[in-house]
Amino acid sequence: MQEHPVINPLRPRRLDALIALAHLLDRLEKQPLTASADQYRLLVQRIQNELATMRFDPQLDAVLTAFPAAAEIYENLSYEWAGLCRSPLEYSARTELLTKQVLRDAARRADA
Repeated sequence: MQEHPVINPLRPRRLDALIALAHLLDRLEKQPLTASADQYRLLVQRIQNELATMRFDPQLDAVLTAFPAAAEIYENLSYEWAGLCRSPLEYSARTELLTKQVLRDAARRADA
């Protein structure tokens, strides 16, 4: 039986809160109507606060791999300096090209 990647008695205690919050977020993502918008926003803010105190290392990577919704928050927080760092390169490149096209289209419409 394969062990869950983040269930490890040797993991740093600093990850405990993030793991609990990320697990809750994953549950809410699977059952979106179980929380209000304010509750969801508060949960995301708490995850952002936890992530802001952490340096990227193999343990954090394991948590983000196990909890895709938290990984997306991490990626959004890191976008300025790391881009879509946790997304596959093809997806990241395609997203960048589409963004440039949308911006060009918007500029043309503004000029018209």
